[in-house]
This record gives sequence, structure tokens and C-alpha cells, in this order.
Amino acid sequence: MLVCFLVCFALGLQSWTALRVTGFDLGIFDQAVRAYAHFDPPRSPIKNVHHEFPPDFTLLGDHFTPLLALLAPLYWVWDDPRALILAQAALFAAGVPVIRRIARHCFAQADGTSPAGVPAGPGAPTGLAATALARRAADVSGLVYATGWPLLNSSYTGFHEVAFAVPLTLLMLERGLARRYGVAALCAAALCLVKEDMGLVVGAFGLVLAVRAHRARQTAGRAVGVALLVGGPLVVALVVGWFLPAMGSPPGYYWSYGRLGADGGEAALRVLTEPWVLAEVAVTPFVKVLMLAWLLATLAFLPVGSATLLLAVPLLAERMLSDNPNHWPVVNHYDAFLWPILLTAALETLARLHRAAGRPRPAWRPRAARLSVGAVTLSTAAALVAGLGLPLNPGSWQPRPDKRALARAADLIPDGATVEADNTVAPHLTARTHVVLVDATPRGADWVLLRVNDRTFPFASLAEQRQRIALLLDHGYEQVRNEDGAVLLHRVRDVPIPGLRVPGPDSTPVRERVPADVGRNPFVR
Repeated sequence: MLVCFLVCFALGLQSWTALRVTGFDLGIFDQAVRAYAHFDPPRSPIKNVHHEFPPDFTLLGDHFTPLLALLAPLYWVWDDPRALILAQAALFAAGVPVIRRIARHCFAQADGTSPAGVPAGPGAPTGLAATALARRAADVSGLVYATGWPLLNSSYTGFHEVAFAVPLTLLMLERGLARRYGVAALCAAALCLVKEDMGLVVGAFGLVLAVRAHRARQTAGRAVGVALLVGGPLVVALVVGWFLPAMGSPPGYYWSYGRLGADGGEAALRVLTEPWVLAEVAVTPFVKVLMLAWLLATLAFLPVGSATLLLAVPLLAERMLSDNPNHWPVVNHYDAFLWPILLTAALETLARLHRAAGRPRPAWRPRAARLSVGAVTLSTAAALVAGLGLPLNPGSWQPRPDKRALARAADLIPDGATVEADNTVAPHLTARTHVVLVDATPRGADWVLLRVNDRTFPFASLAEQRQRIALLLDHGYEQVRNEDGAVLLHRVRDVPIPGLRVPGPDSTPVRERVPADVGRNPFVR
């Protein structure tokens, strides 16, 4: 647990210090949780203003993430975006004892049955031998989980709602293996509050639970499984079809499956009439295949041997059928949603190989088990070296010169000011200023901070960024600082700005006004 927490927190803190985490998404989550801490709706000016959302739009209309409200008390103690990085590391670390219990459930055979109720082989370990085996499996699985590359990648990219998804998925799976069906159902219900698509994972879990309980003649487990199988997808339908639109979500805002159809109905009709289109979309471009191969190969393809892998199917389908290129690489936080499922499935497969020790079997099976363990060991070692290597490298804590210049310029902006900020430095201003993202539309903020030597989101080119600076200099702004391509502007004259769009006061504090110190700017250099 300590290793997991320290490595994940160090990676997140390093990304913060080196200005790798940005307004999209850390700044958005920070503004929303800070609003919760002040007992306000979770609005994010960074997101609302850039996307031109209505003034009363909240993050609950963007994604169904009510569980984020649990982080609000942290801001009563430490009102800083880094509190989210700390919380995520702690939540990831909380999964270590849970995955250890899962390993014990899978490998302990003192009662002569598997967790699914399947009798063990006559040569399977029992008694003290089974206890020792379960303890070793728990130790190894704890380390594999704690240093898993999906958790390290997620920590490196800042904070996301996956921080809650990882421990809750593990708890749901562990309680299911322990046949504590009521608690498993509660964990599944909580998981539905993490994000709108997690109900599909809950539905798949219900199917696996119902089948296993039926084989074990567990009536209660079968009933809970069927309830989750129906309830999980029903929650998704209610949230996507009613709740998100009621909270102001634009129709089709997150629909990224244009190759299947313009909307869900059209996509369903096409899949029914042309089912082969699913395979066609899922394997093109080829990076999708590489993504799937990487996810499975790092665990020696062991997850394929367990029915628990079915829980990953909805999440994988979301990414492999998507038109959004951000869903395809294995360097973002999306893989962390899959990590508890894949690791649990791998443990179940390994346990089944051990249970078959006393049964007649092909000669290749023991060798396959040893090779699988060796492959997972190498993968874990590589992730551990990378996870420890980055924080231990002093140079990786330092931002690039242009980003360092951004940070220095941000220090000149007074507290409480209205700011249009470069996406890279926006999270460093959310705690003390009224900040939105600088984009192609002028907002009339007191201060504007933008790079002109490196393209930044959401601009399409450096030329657009330089044109934006030139426009403001011609319409009431003066240059306060220009260092290594980081330009800080201050509004000193009330001059109409072409294309100006002033956000509503309910969505963001930024407003059209003349600074109080017009004509007098002590920061001008």
C-alpha cells in the first residue's frame, strides 16, 4: 500500500511540478470539487466557457460523477488541486488489500472448492500448503497491482474519476468471490455513481455472478446477479436518456461512433442489418488492435481464461468502436478502469491452473503457467522500474523553459483577478483567480497568459495563438511579460474587442469590465 501510494503520488506531483497536467482535465475537476466544498453545484468555468455551455451547466451534465462530492472535505483542509492527486493515490493504494483478498479467494483451497463452487482436483493443495500458496499469491498480486502500468499512467496524467472506479470495482469483485452478495450489490450501486457507463460493467458482473451462483446452488447469489444484470444497464439508460439531458447535456455531445451511425438508434439498426461492421470498425485503425494486444499481453493473456473478462467488454467496446483517437492509446487514464478486472481475471485463471495440478492434463499446461508467471513478472518489473525511475530523476521534475516561463508569468497575476490562461498553466491559477481557458474567442478577462512558441490546446496552430495575441494588443491590452514564448497581457483600456463573448455570471466570474488600475500597471517590464 505504501509503495502504491508513494509512487502514484510522486508521479502525479511530478507532473504538477513539471506542468504536464493541464486545465483539461485537472483544472475542471478542481473547480467542480471546490464548488462542492462551498456547497454549490459542481460548475467548472474552464469547461463551460470553452464549450459555450449554458450559465447553469454543471459537471453532472457532462458526466454522471456524483461520487466526486465525497472529495469536498479535502478542500476544507487543503484548497489546492494537488489534494485531488493525493486523494487519487490514496484510493489506488486502498485497492492493495482488496486484490490480496481476491488472490486468497482464488488460491485458498482448504475447503476443497473454488470460489465459484467447483470442486478442486484430487492433487490440489490443501491445509497448510494451500494457506502458504494463498499467502504467496496475495503477496505477488499486491505488488503486481500496486505497480501496474495503468495506475502509473493514470497518476502521471493527473486526476480523473477512475480514482473511485478502481477500488470499488475491486471491492465488488472481492465480495462476489466471498459470496457476500449484499455488500457486492452495494459496491455495484456505488460504482454506478462513478461514471454513467459503469452500469454496463455492473450488468456484466451480474451475469457472471448469476452463472457462478447457479453452478454453486447459491440462490441468493443468483437473485442478486440477475438484479444487477438488469439494474446496471437500466441505470445507464436512465442516466444517458434522462438525467444528463435534464442537467443540460447537449444532444449527442459525447457520441463518438459516427462510423456506426449518427446516433444510438441509427447505430443499433446498422449493427442489426450489417453485424460485420462491428469487426470492421473495431480493428481500424490498427492501433486499436495493438491497444487490445497490449492490455492482454502484459498479463500473459491470462485474463482470457476467466469469465470475469466479460466485465471488460463494455469498456473495451466503448474504446475500440470509438472515432475519438484519445480512446485508442495506452498512455491515458482509460486503462485504469480495466486494471482491476484484468488482474482479477488473470488471478482466477492462474488459480484454475493450480487446481488442475492433480488431474490428467496436457504436458504443456504447467509450462504455460510458469511462462505466464514469468511474463507477468517481467511486465511488473518494467513498470516498477519506470514508476520509480521517473520520480527519482531530478530532471523530470523540471518544466521545459517555455512552461517555466508560464509559471513565472502566472505568479505576477494578482489574486482574485479574471484570467484567460494557457491550458498548461490553468490548474495553477484555479485556487486563487477566476480562470477560464484561453481559446479562439476573446472573453474580456483582466489578464491573458498564452504561449506563442509551442501549440497549446485548443488552438490548431501557432499562427492562431499569435493572431490572438496581436488582436488583444490592438484592442486595449498591453504586454507585461514575454519570456521564452510565454506572453502575459493586461487589459488597461476599455476598447471593444472583435468577436468578444462575455460569459454569464453564473457560469464563470469572468465579466466585461475595465480594470480598476487602468493606466497604472506596476508589473509592466
